[in-house]
Amino acid sequence: MKSQDTPFVGGPLDGRVLPVLLGLTGHPPKTYRVPVPDAAGGAPTVLVYRRVQAGPSGRFGLHPGWKYEYDPEGDTGGRPRWPWSKPRRTPGATPGDGPDTAHE
Repeated sequence: MKSQDTPFVGGPLDGRVLPVLLGLTGHPPKTYRVPVPDAAGGAPTVLVYRRVQAGPSGRFGLHPGWKYEYDPEGDTGGRPRWPWSKPRRTPGATPGDGPDTAHE
């Protein structure tokens, strides 16, 4: 398989350049998960990095490559996003979650 040296920005891997396997399209995966074992033997902590463009497109619109930025939230974003999918629900975003201030 083909790999590409990809820089990591932020988090514990800040400043490192690691070889990342490329997919069928020639791009690295959108998320890169790094399991870090617990010193006490518990469940490992998973660090999540998101793929972003390494810089702005050049004069001819050529892609400069990719880099990974640390995502401290570590959202999984695991399911595919189709145009007909319902939007994701976030806590506190639905009506009725907070106090009713309409009659004050």
